Amino acid sequence: MADDKPDVAWRVIGGLVGLATAWGARKLLGFIWVKATGKEPPVDPDSPEVNMGEAIGYAVVMGVGMSVAQIVVNRTAKKRYDSWRALKPVSPKQ
Repeated sequence: MADDKPDVAWRVIGGLVGLATAWGARKLLGFIWVKATGKEPPVDPDSPEVNMGEAIGYAVVMGVGMSVAQIVVNRTAKKRYDSWRALKPVSPKQ
C-alpha cells in the first residue's frame, strides 16, 4: 500500500523551484519580448494605453511560456528528487 503521508520535503522543494522558475521565466520572456518587438513589455496589459494586439500577444507569450517552463522544470525536479530518494536508505518501521 502506498504511503498516503504527504512528502513535506518535496512540497518545500517544489514550492521553491516554482518560485525560482516563475521569476526566471518572467525575466527570460521579458528579454525575448524586447528583442522581438524592440519595446519593453507592457507593465499593465489591461491599460487602455496599451494596443489591444500588443496586450493579447504579451498575454499569450507569457501564459504559454510560463506554463511550459513550469512543466519542464517541475517534472525534471521531481524526477531528480525521486531518484535521490531511491538512493537514500530507508529505515525499517517499528
